[in-house]
Amino acid sequence: MSGSVVETVVQIEIWSDVVCPWCYIGKRHLEAALSTFEHRDDVEVVYRSFELDPSAPEVPVETTVESLARKFGTDVAGARELMARADGVAASVGLEFHHADAPHARTVTAHRLLHLAAAEGRQAELKEALLAAYFSRGENVGDHAVLRSVAVGAGLDPARVDEVLTSDEYADAVRADIDQARAYGATGVPFFVVDQKYGVSGAQPTEVFEQLLERAWADAHPVVELVGGPGADACGPDGCAI
Repeated sequence: MSGSVVETVVQIEIWSDVVCPWCYIGKRHLEAALSTFEHRDDVEVVYRSFELDPSAPEVPVETTVESLARKFGTDVAGARELMARADGVAASVGLEFHHADAPHARTVTAHRLLHLAAAEGRQAELKEALLAAYFSRGENVGDHAVLRSVAVGAGLDPARVDEVLTSDEYADAVRADIDQARAYGATGVPFFVVDQKYGVSGAQPTEVFEQLLERAWADAHPVVELVGGPGADACGPDGCAI
């Protein structure tokens, strides 16, 4: 009977939205931890869907900063001050945010495209491209023309992108992701789940992710503790002691 060795990977599922500043910052923190992790090639990162504002309109009627001002009962100037904190943290990880005046729109279609990207093996590329489109360039990530351009630029098949954009394909997968987040007790994003065992809420410091990776790897690859001394009789590559 023959057998095969199955490689054990660490899986990190990330619930996030493409218009969430702390999701982009948390992504950079995780990437920094992964960059120094010895077993980086054995870590699988999967992005899961989460809508911060499912009530947002398909066709925008206000900007992000106007929406934030309305939500917190302040004026636009006050909302810009609220956004400044995340902008400063973003700068510390090499990101430059310009999304205050971006259109405030629903992101469900972007999430459907991320599921298509996962099926095509391009999810990481599309996730980064969508975040850059919104935060760096202030683009409308609810607009189908923008989404098509970003998705094709990230390497997705243009014909499949058009099929998803003109249908509700992957809508069930988006809802399933959101339902799972609720089942885990996640009320906000980013929310990280490692091997369906450890949960991390928010854009934690890089050091937290470093510790989490080491712990998850140790769990997946336990070290056998040797009990007793090395002197007992045994057979080895050179034969058996008699």
